[in-house]
Amino acid sequence: MTVEIFDTRPCSLGEGPLWHPARGQLFWFDINEKRLLTQTNGQAKQWQFSDHVSAAGWISETSLLIASEKELFTFDLETGARQHICPLEADNPDTRSNDGRADPWGGFWIGTMGKRAEENYGAIYRYYEGSLNKLFDNITISNSICFSPDKNWAYYTDTIDKQIMRQKLDAEGWPTGSPEIYVDLRADGLCPDGSVLDSDGYLWNAQWGASRVARYAPDGRFVEAISLPATQITCPAFGGDNLTTLFATSAYEGLSDPAEEAGATFSTQLTVSGLPEYRVKL
Repeated sequence: MTVEIFDTRPCSLGEGPLWHPARGQLFWFDINEKRLLTQTNGQAKQWQFSDHVSAAGWISETSLLIASEKELFTFDLETGARQHICPLEADNPDTRSNDGRADPWGGFWIGTMGKRAEENYGAIYRYYEGSLNKLFDNITISNSICFSPDKNWAYYTDTIDKQIMRQKLDAEGWPTGSPEIYVDLRADGLCPDGSVLDSDGYLWNAQWGASRVARYAPDGRFVEAISLPATQITCPAFGGDNLTTLFATSAYEGLSDPAEEAGATFSTQLTVSGLPEYRVKL
């Protein structure tokens, strides 16, 4: 399996890769540098923001819903116009958004965390039908938000716990019952970062510090791992023709002597396909 560098621009903290199905285009963030990046036909482009930005969902061919450190807002990719949707911990200067993804009902799940990864500073929310609701609190590093193809499960993690959780969902996408452990990585000392589901219901998890993205079966069984030439892999996303390209962002923050590839965005071709990203309904 050949891994290529999709984009050489080094990200201090690359995160939130999103394959826009209506544009056939990958977007991702450098949280620390407060920028949104993309590439079209080999041409690099970026947008600079004044706040930390970390995750997005697509609304239309030209519009994204973006999570910043203090709000959710729409962003027009053609004009750069933005519109405030709702506050996101706007009264807390110590937190920012982190991992997020649209759900099958058109809602948007977004996690927060302390800017210095302070213990229990974060939470996970769902924006749905015009309101933002807190789902889980006492989160330190929110990650791995994704959804099963049958719409029965949501997945998430608090990276410091080294466990990927799964949460049963009701018919409208709200949590029902208590979360349960899906994958326990404590014995292996692995730190789960961002995740995405493929069309067979297998979860692909980026593992910070381990130079890899690992695949787990619906029952939580480890299946395989893809090695990547950067230590700190942050989040995978499916895209490309037939959604068979796996992209992965990475980070160079905290590395005293980062490798040349640290912070780059990678791609590799798979024989399995991903799921198209769900459209956010405002």
